[in-house]
Amino acid sequence: MAGPAALSAAAAALVAALLLLRREEPGPGAGPSMAETEALSKLREDFRMQNKSVFILGASGETGRALLKEILEQGLFSKVTLIGRRKLTFNEEAYKNVNQEVVDFEKLEDYASAFQGHDVGFCCLGTTRAKAGAEGFVRVDRDYVLKSAELAKAGGCKHFNLVSSKGADKSSNFLYLQVKGEVEAKIEELKFDRYSVFRPGVLLCDRQESRPGEWLVRKFFGSLPESWASGQSVPLVTVVRAMLNNVVRPSDKQMELLENKAIHDLGKAHGSLKP
Repeated sequence: MAGPAALSAAAAALVAALLLLRREEPGPGAGPSMAETEALSKLREDFRMQNKSVFILGASGETGRALLKEILEQGLFSKVTLIGRRKLTFNEEAYKNVNQEVVDFEKLEDYASAFQGHDVGFCCLGTTRAKAGAEGFVRVDRDYVLKSAELAKAGGCKHFNLVSSKGADKSSNFLYLQVKGEVEAKIEELKFDRYSVFRPGVLLCDRQESRPGEWLVRKFFGSLPESWASGQSVPLVTVVRAMLNNVVRPSDKQMELLENKAIHDLGKAHGSLKP
């Protein structure tokens, strides 16, 4: 039987789901045309030729793990570095050249060197209130993320990518959405050359970590008509593909915000994923 913390998380997750449903957003469109897909393939080729380096924060989580897998399959970067609190174990040959930097997030300033020399950064760092408590959630999802962004900026990162949440709003009365909105705004103040924020809805995936609240929300959306569910949720693989499809596209915007529909549309552009 689920304990009080799990039941509380489930209730909070359902409240979040209902808040998302109140925010009107159409479902995804038909996806990119053939011409757009071919153009994207060319952009990938051009991007690979630039020999850029990348770091991923939060590679032990579902989003970070899926992003790493997609990055390696597409071969977009000449150097891939994971920054986390522990070293991850990979058995597949494809992961043999992945670099890992182990840091103490409570003393991040002592690990500034881990953030130096990366062209692109992806932040998938996050926890839950049920797992870490309210203070722990704020510390991870706001404080750790912001400090990491500051070190990345100082270390020369040009393009910082943040996985946030649909409905993020620093003035929200809901702690989760408030914290997500706060960190979005604070990182924007750092003035990266390019700053991309992704606001996916409920992530559709089979988590290795047990999160009763998210399981309940996925079941909730599964009972809705597809057009409604797709407007408020998104497959995890679609999110990471959208992130990479976006990173190879030139942009003159200093800050870009991709909501759930844009993530759906951009993530559908597969093209030739592998080099």
